[in-house]
Amino acid sequence: MGFIRAYLRVSTVGQDVMRAKEEIAEFAKSYHQQVASFYFEKFTGTSLNRPELSRLLAEASAGDIILIESVDRISRLKNDDWIALKNTIESKGISIVALDLPTSHIALKQVDTGDEFVKSVLRAVNGMLIDILAATARKDYDLRRKRTLEGIAKAQAERPDAYQGRKRNQVLWDSIGKLLRTSHTYTAIQQITGASRMTIAAVAKELKHETNTLKENHRLCAAAQ
Repeated sequence: MGFIRAYLRVSTVGQDVMRAKEEIAEFAKSYHQQVASFYFEKFTGTSLNRPELSRLLAEASAGDIILIESVDRISRLKNDDWIALKNTIESKGISIVALDLPTSHIALKQVDTGDEFVKSVLRAVNGMLIDILAATARKDYDLRRKRTLEGIAKAQAERPDAYQGRKRNQVLWDSIGKLLRTSHTYTAIQQITGASRMTIAAVAKELKHETNTLKENHRLCAAAQ
């Protein structure tokens, strides 16, 4: 067995990543193992391109283990993206162990029975269960998103003047604006602020609009002189 690499993903700043770190460390310890490295990510699980997950895959080698709380921490991906990620993991000879998937725990046991048939069956069963859990995580995401959109539509229809959505975090927007003006990348801004790419894109769009408006005003003033 190679190194154990713990991947901890949260989608919001409020989620407790340190609690997950302690739980994963204790789990590894229960198998007399130690986590070699932790990868912390504040990013949606619906995106295949995640900085810390990409770094983990780049640093991992054959025999290593990706240790996660649950399969939805590594994937809420659409089927094609999940297949691409799984193929990358399998091609590198890496195993996935999830705390909530007991069949995957066998990878943490150093005892080798030498029975290749048993090991092959366990790998096949574990792979199938991970596929099912990944599909379930995506379905759960799609269902919650659908219900949220339906709830918004209903609220807007009933009281269009009352439903304004989530209030803007102006401090966060100002911070993102400053980072964008100093040529920070979206990935760097995410790591610094914990904001989503959607929020960063919204701030960038607003800044662009303000810049274009300012240029147009200057042009009109110059023409009037």
